Amino acid sequence: MVRGVGTDIVVIEDLRRRMERSPGLEEKVFAPSESAYCRSMAHPFQHFAARFAAKEAVMKALGTGWGSGVDFRDIVVERSPDAAPTVALNGEAARLVAASRGRVHLSLSHAGDHAIAFVIVETMPRNGDSGGVAGEHSED
Repeated sequence: MVRGVGTDIVVIEDLRRRMERSPGLEEKVFAPSESAYCRSMAHPFQHFAARFAAKEAVMKALGTGWGSGVDFRDIVVERSPDAAPTVALNGEAARLVAASRGRVHLSLSHAGDHAIAFVIVETMPRNGDSGGVAGEHSED
């Protein structure tokens, strides 16, 4: 069963300028593993923008927005070389998903000036209930 849906779009150049003007922003928003991944890419800011969009989309899907105790660094986009991106949750975000026996599905994309993320938070059926959402991920 779908618990929540969230989407967010980021103008890549706007995020780049914000990060360059505020050197501490990267450490405030992104986990070290996210920064390392993005910085290893030929166009790092499109990857930062996709991850920023993912964090906001997760917050929307959880119904918290930027408040309610969910921090940007509680949401970490992970990527192994041979797999699509996934979301690892910590803190309040992890508690909210675990409380509903949920799981997060993530799709990321970037083209031209924009990066976008789409998130579905799915709750697991209880007591023989059926339902759910099929599918996961895309590419980044």
